[in-house]
Amino acid sequence: MDAITLIKNDHKTVEALFKRVEKLGDGAVKEKKQVVQQILRELAIHAAIEEQLFYPAFRKAIKSAEDDVLEALEEHHIVKWTLSELEGMNPKDERFDAKLTVLIESVRHHVKEEEGDLLPQVAKKMSRETLAQLGKALEAAKKIVPTRPHPRAPDTPPAGMVAALPAALLDRAKDFVQGVAKRAQQQTKKRATTNGARRKAPIAASRGRAQSASARAH
Repeated sequence: MDAITLIKNDHKTVEALFKRVEKLGDGAVKEKKQVVQQILRELAIHAAIEEQLFYPAFRKAIKSAEDDVLEALEEHHIVKWTLSELEGMNPKDERFDAKLTVLIESVRHHVKEEEGDLLPQVAKKMSRETLAQLGKALEAAKKIVPTRPHPRAPDTPPAGMVAALPAALLDRAKDFVQGVAKRAQQQTKKRATTNGARRKAPIAASRGRAQSASARAH
């Protein structure tokens, strides 16, 4: 997958999550929180690979596009601040939905500019081979970059890459712990459901035998 296709696919993934969360009502608190966490992760990873790999390659290939890249970095910065605030909020909080709406509008604006201007410039200036190599690098980077927003961290290499490593390790450790906790909750719930069904089974069988005996008596 070349770099442009990968970035556009990321955009589609995030847009699908946006549409999903926009359809949720006020009562879907748990699901809304889960979807926002997915949005947070997708955007954090996407921003990181663009800042550390794609934008530097773009700046090198197209010297005249310096202002476009700087503007994109500032848009990323705003998005990451909003994400970091949403991360610590509950969907029931008064300003949660308002902050989420601002986030969605900001990202959609950024995507529109990126796909309408920046990516076409890249397609003209970079060879297919270069785009393919960059795509592989972006895909590989997804596995090691931070999974949460870090708006205070440097967003350009080499400082950004140095700061990203410990942040990524911490983020992925948190992901692991949360995953273990979630699986434990699911297993506990499953066991409770199974035990409940087992307790009901003898009662149901006893009632069935009693009904059969009563029928024979009549």
